[in-house]
Parts: sequence; structure tokens; C-alpha cells
Amino acid sequence: MFGEYLQHLIYGYYPYLAGTVFLVGSLLRYDQGQFTWKTGSSQMLSSKNMRLASNLFHIGIIVIFFGHLFGMLTPHWVYAPFLSAGTKQVIAIVVGGIAGVMCLAGGAMLLHRRLTNPRVRASSSLMDTLILALLVFQAALGVTTVFFSLGHLDGEMMLTLAAWAQAIVFFGGGAADYMAEVSWIYKLHVFLGLTIILLFPFTRLVHVWSVPLGYITRRYQLVRKRG
Repeated sequence: MFGEYLQHLIYGYYPYLAGTVFLVGSLLRYDQGQFTWKTGSSQMLSSKNMRLASNLFHIGIIVIFFGHLFGMLTPHWVYAPFLSAGTKQVIAIVVGGIAGVMCLAGGAMLLHRRLTNPRVRASSSLMDTLILALLVFQAALGVTTVFFSLGHLDGEMMLTLAAWAQAIVFFGGGAADYMAEVSWIYKLHVFLGLTIILLFPFTRLVHVWSVPLGYITRRYQLVRKRG
């Protein structure tokens, strides 16, 4: 009885709490704390291996984000005519595994730098270190789920998790019931992901809202020598 209640609490109600805090918190942070709306780069304090670590981490996490976004929220009937669930599972394992290792390696390097470099550690807040540690742990969990997924190459587990995510996002009923038979590793991965979403507005992660996409379409700036 308690286990069923806990399941509905974590996978039925917690996602909406995390989503609400994520949206409202981001808006309030932008409205009242724009001076904190930045990455707070520490590259000038220590640049050793910074570029490699940052590129690995950011490329990996971007691929993972969009892979989860489209993979989890795209209904099965959309791709079923040309892509089986099993084939999609294999693609997710390969692409997600590579991106996960990149994110884990880069994140671990950044976390080690933040913990061991005195100058970087002195300029870091507790939340800076905490959110990076959570992201690294989440990446490690994600890589671990790859090995569990090798036992579900028929794609059924992926379809179950996607059904849960779609039920949450599109306000379907009985979302938590989809998680009843899901392995503990996936449950922990989902729970930690929701917790990161909950903490998002209180961290430097808000800088992702300020990605300078305008530079892509901005006209070239011409600079001419006088005379």
C-alpha cells in the first residue's frame, strides 16, 4: 500500500511540482535577478583542459537532451511505419551511450577541477558544485541504463517509459501506473532527472534560456578602415 502511494507521489505528482517550479522559478529569476542570469565562467581562473572538458560535457548533454525530448515524447504511431521499436531502441543505445560517455567524462573533469582547484573552488557556490555533481551522477546513471537496455532490445521498456512521459506532458490519466514494472535503475534515473528540473531555476543552468540564437540570422557586421 505504502509502495503504491509512493509510486503515485513520485511519478504521478512530483513531475508537476518540478515542472511548475521550473517554469515559475525561471520567470521570477529572469524578472528579479537578471544580474545572476549568466554562466559565471571560471575559465579565466584556470583554463587547463577547460576547452576539452566543456566541449565533451556540453555536446554530450545537448545530444542527450534532444534525444530524450524527441525519443520520449514522439508517439509510437508516428515512426512505427518506418522504424520498429527495437530498431529505435538500438539507435538510442548507441547514440545515447556515446553522448552519455562524453557528458560523463567532461562533467567529471569539470567537477574534479571545481573541487580541487583552489581559485575555482573559491569562486563557486554550494549550488554550483551540487548541480554539477548531480548532472555527473545522472550521466553515470544514464550510461548504466544502457547495460540494462541491452536486455530489452524489443523496445518494450522504451515504449513504457515513453508512455509515462507522454501521459505526464499531455495530462493523461494513470501516468504513475506505467512505472509499476519498470526496473529500479530507470526509476532512479527519472527521479533524479525530475529533481534536476526542480532545482533548475536556483542554479546557473538558467543560462540555457539565453542561448544567442540570434547570431545565426544576424547580418554580417562590416568594418571599414577610415580614409
